[in-house]
Amino acid sequence: MRLDVVTIFPEYLEPLNVSLVGKARARGQLDVHVHDLREWTYDRHNTVDDTPYGGGPGMVMKTDPWGEALDAALADGYEAGAHGPVMVVPTPSGRPFTQELAVELSERPWLIFTPARYEGIDRRVMDEYATRVPVYEVSIGDYVLAGGEAAVLVVTEAVARLLPGVLGNAESHRDDSFAPGDMANLLEGPVYTKPPEWRGRGIPDVLVSGHHGKIARWRRDEAFRRTARNRPDLIERCAASSFDKKDRELLSILGWKPSADGRFWRRPQAVEE
Repeated sequence: MRLDVVTIFPEYLEPLNVSLVGKARARGQLDVHVHDLREWTYDRHNTVDDTPYGGGPGMVMKTDPWGEALDAALADGYEAGAHGPVMVVPTPSGRPFTQELAVELSERPWLIFTPARYEGIDRRVMDEYATRVPVYEVSIGDYVLAGGEAAVLVVTEAVARLLPGVLGNAESHRDDSFAPGDMANLLEGPVYTKPPEWRGRGIPDVLVSGHHGKIARWRRDEAFRRTARNRPDLIERCAASSFDKKDRELLSILGWKPSADGRFWRRPQAVEE
């Protein structure tokens, strides 16, 4: 996979040299190119922003530097043999970045990130490049950062760990929170390792029982408990038919009931048992 990042703060992307992403780069699984947007400015102050049309506070990033920078990144990638570029625009006004979207992006061979600053990039830039490549406007949460570079790091790590060979164990992400399949709408439950007792606290007996069926059921039950407690909205959006008999029994204990529309709703003042 090739990654291009256009930014006014190239140093912000240094974490791409460490941990799993850094190792993937060293092995040649990720080809990362960070471009300084100010290289495509021509005034003495390397200006990348201007006042917004219509008035109001803040500044807007200009079209010309972004256009030239993106043209250069695309040309460089094509010349190097890359194909299938996708532009990823981090913005709080984008679609939520989910595990499902991470999987989708991990299947793309080339991602181009456009982390903005100030009030964002002149809209005409996104409209222009949407006629040439797929454009994904994504949000990593319902909050606003000073810039999009942190979001680039989040998306890159979520995507890179899904690439073949990046994780030491290819099955490691199978039981992740939100992982496609059985965990698609669940949070992962608690995990434990040695020693078997620490500060008077043990581990659940089932985990040392050697009974793989009971262990799998315990893990799924714990995933439901954590999801019901921390993210009830995930359960509310699921069809009741997607849960097996044991799932539905546990949800009933936790205070959930199936509704007429085939989903679950939580009874008022439900108490987890």
